[in-house]
Amino acid sequence: MYKKYIIGLFVLCLSNTVVAQSLEQAKQLFQKGEFEQAKPVFRKLVKQAPSNANYNYWYGACCYETGEKQEAQPYLEKSAARKVIDAYRYLGKLYYDFYRFDDAVDNYEQHIEWLEKKKRPTEQAEAELEHIRLASRMIKGVEDVTVIDSFVVEKSKFLDFYKLSKEAGTIGQTSEQGGTTYVTEMGNMKIFSDKAEENGQMQLYSTNRLLDGWSEPEPLSSLNEQGNVDYPFLLSDGVTLYYASDGEGSLGGYDIFVTRYDSEDGTYLKPNNIGMPFNSPANDYMYAIDDLNDIGWFASDRYQPQDTVCIYVFIPNDSKVVYDYENTDEQEIIDAASLRSIRVTWKDEEKVERGKQQLAAAMYAQAAGQQKKDFTFIVDDFAVYYTLADFRSDEARKLYRQLAQKQKDYANLSKELEEKRSRYANGNEAQRKSVAPSILDLEKRTEQLAKEIAQWETEVRNEEIKKLKH
Repeated sequence: MYKKYIIGLFVLCLSNTVVAQSLEQAKQLFQKGEFEQAKPVFRKLVKQAPSNANYNYWYGACCYETGEKQEAQPYLEKSAARKVIDAYRYLGKLYYDFYRFDDAVDNYEQHIEWLEKKKRPTEQAEAELEHIRLASRMIKGVEDVTVIDSFVVEKSKFLDFYKLSKEAGTIGQTSEQGGTTYVTEMGNMKIFSDKAEENGQMQLYSTNRLLDGWSEPEPLSSLNEQGNVDYPFLLSDGVTLYYASDGEGSLGGYDIFVTRYDSEDGTYLKPNNIGMPFNSPANDYMYAIDDLNDIGWFASDRYQPQDTVCIYVFIPNDSKVVYDYENTDEQEIIDAASLRSIRVTWKDEEKVERGKQQLAAAMYAQAAGQQKKDFTFIVDDFAVYYTLADFRSDEARKLYRQLAQKQKDYANLSKELEEKRSRYANGNEAQRKSVAPSILDLEKRTEQLAKEIAQWETEVRNEEIKKLKH
């Protein structure tokens, strides 16, 4: 019996020694930032001692750093409740990522308070808190915008997926080393980004077309004052400039800003952050508006692996419309601001459908290039036809021929109606009496023909879609 007791005590001591060594190794890995390697040890320890505040903190922090943020939440909350100093910071970062900005502010303030008590530096935490406070203000004015599509692409080639009309100008890469270039529709002005020699940061420059080339690039000094400045896009008004910067006024990483050119002193006015949902705690950039197609584009790293980016396509508002923060459910605001699902923005089905058709037309117009175009017929979100040969369904092709004839008839009737209305407007009383009955008849016929054309278009679409599904 005594021998068994000694053996059991030895095994227990050995077991404790092994755990202690594993914990020490895990802590060293944690300090080096090797969270994936440290996480299994902390997971095992927190299961053995669920109430241990430090184990909860280490495991929760490892989960956060390795992207398991939902898993991290209960462990960080438990460790913060037990007043583990650095748990407040991690929990604040987690709430920031979850768009719970007020909760993030509370945790950062507690973190800074503890740092001050322990005589530890607070500068980094205070800088991070400023970003969170900005987000807390920004979410109270989220723009109500309809996002019609989003797609994930390679970050190195993302500009290739912007399908802008030539009237919107041209965007491209400055050089193999990076940077973005915008050239106006007329080709007479170029705004581009490049690394500044003095600090290595991306800065904006403008140049004008001359008879024999381009003028000497001039830095946009009023915009280049802080951080990296990149991704320029000038609206068709020639005055309103969008760009992205990671400097002052950013949530962290690149945010999209807007400014206007002041022709009196030749500089750009103080820029404004355009807010959510366009900006987020991640990198957001390359905002562009195609006025001809009434479509907007921007790119974001949110929720994406390192080498990919999500491109969002939206319908620009004529004037900014924001959610009623005080009278709207908090989760609805968060969903709209974060764009985890673009469907939450689909409140007007007709607007969404119209936007998708405009996007399809824009994308296929570029894909078609110089091909022959007898007409433009939108089949669905993924197919736009330009010739009869594009139809796969014989029945749809036959119906479209009849539709085309009806459209010609409608054009002729509309022209005749316009001529009669002109004669009515410029004629005397007798002439008006003479032409009035034919005007009424033409109005009825054009109205009826317009309804027939709409029905015919639907029939053509349905026949072609049936063929495409097979």
